[in-house]
Amino acid sequence: MAGESRFRKRLRFPGKPEAAQDGPGSADGSRSPAEPSVHLPSPDARDDGRGHSASLEPAGGDAGRHRRPLVAAGARGVDLVKRGAGASVAGARTALAYVADRIIENAPRVPVRDLATLRRQFPGLGPEQLADKLVAGAASASATVGAGVGAAAMLPVPPAMPAELAAEITGVAAIEMKLIAELHEVYGQRPPGDLRERAMAYLAAWTEERGIDLTKPTTVNAALGGRMKRELRQQIVKRTMRNLPNLLPFMIGAAVGAVLNRRDTKKVAEKVRNDLRTRQVPWDALPDLPPLEQPENPKQLGF
Repeated sequence: MAGESRFRKRLRFPGKPEAAQDGPGSADGSRSPAEPSVHLPSPDARDDGRGHSASLEPAGGDAGRHRRPLVAAGARGVDLVKRGAGASVAGARTALAYVADRIIENAPRVPVRDLATLRRQFPGLGPEQLADKLVAGAASASATVGAGVGAAAMLPVPPAMPAELAAEITGVAAIEMKLIAELHEVYGQRPPGDLRERAMAYLAAWTEERGIDLTKPTTVNAALGGRMKRELRQQIVKRTMRNLPNLLPFMIGAAVGAVLNRRDTKKVAEKVRNDLRTRQVPWDALPDLPPLEQPENPKQLGF
């Protein structure tokens, strides 16, 4: 019928081979090129509505393998940082020990004037006026040391900065120990012992920033004990932190160093004088004391 023949006409799609109506083969019996096959589910397979099953292997397996070298590199970096920090701490301890040893070695070399010598050099002055003169001279000398280190740091060279700070601390320590020793002479509080024992006693007084209590004499063993050395290192650290502005360039550090050292020396002197005043012995009540022995190789301090 005409209607049936109209509906039986095959549809033609451009670009596709024409296939016979009743089979996949062509009219001459040859098969058309195979079309992509579609995998249909097996008749026995059950569809539970959840789709295809997922694999239990992590999807990021390759990413994990790439992350492992990064984690190892990070661990090595942390280890290097720890080693560097440990080396820095060890270096700081070595520097503190070096400065402490220099101060201990210089202590017996500090020249000290006894009371008779001071009264001859400053005639007509009482104890307080003589002490003021000594403090002024020591403050001027420590200011000179600070200005000198600041001038040396006018164009700072980083490798030389620790040596400059160490030289300043040891120089100022010697000046202030001389001042402390002579203040003890002025207030009638000379510690017993020989040159080295007195030097260690003055070093302990400088470390603790106080006067020597003669009722508790400091022996050489006590002065060089563990507690004394710890306090000495703490004092060195404190002085180092205070002296860091001395390294400012273009002569700024010279002015700052002079001002800071003068101020610090006066502070130490005031603390020691306050202690010694409470135990002061008048000059006319002092027994005849032998002259102080002088070191064979005295350190030149400039005052």
